[in-house]
Amino acid sequence: MEKTLVILKPDTIQRGLVGEIITRFERAGIKIVAMKMMAPDELHFHKHYEGISNLISRWGEDIYNITLSQMTETPVITFVLEGVEVVAHVRKMVGTTDPKDSAPGTIRGDYTHVTRAYTNPLNATLPNILHASGNPEEAEQEIKLWFTDDEIYSYETAHSPIVRGRVVTKKREDKK
Repeated sequence: MEKTLVILKPDTIQRGLVGEIITRFERAGIKIVAMKMMAPDELHFHKHYEGISNLISRWGEDIYNITLSQMTETPVITFVLEGVEVVAHVRKMVGTTDPKDSAPGTIRGDYTHVTRAYTNPLNATLPNILHASGNPEEAEQEIKLWFTDDEIYSYETAHSPIVRGRVVTKKREDKK
């Protein structure tokens, strides 16, 4: 089963949207296998944003510093989700990084509206609710950065066969 990392950013915590966001993933049948609140230091965020995501390389030092400022306003809540092709599914649920491109029905489309075009010239933070891993390789690296193996749990949910599909072991015979 595939895993992905989600980080609820300070704007989510400040707005009191934590429960609503987590509920959306649970309602989709995605399983939470790890979760914690923490206040990482700059080195941890540098490993995440530049070491894995190449934020400085792609957007520059100023955007990195603004992002770092935003991410250290409050603690963050980070969790690992597990499911079938969960990385792509969570990305679809979350919407695009720039809220203006996120469709209604996505998390960012429903809870954000400020855009990079507005925030970047002001050197303002981009309140876009959360981070979600971009691909399975990135997810694996991010999970290792944020969680130890002992913090990730394996368990079955009551609804797992319903959400993931029941495995048919033998052909059913027609009843006459």
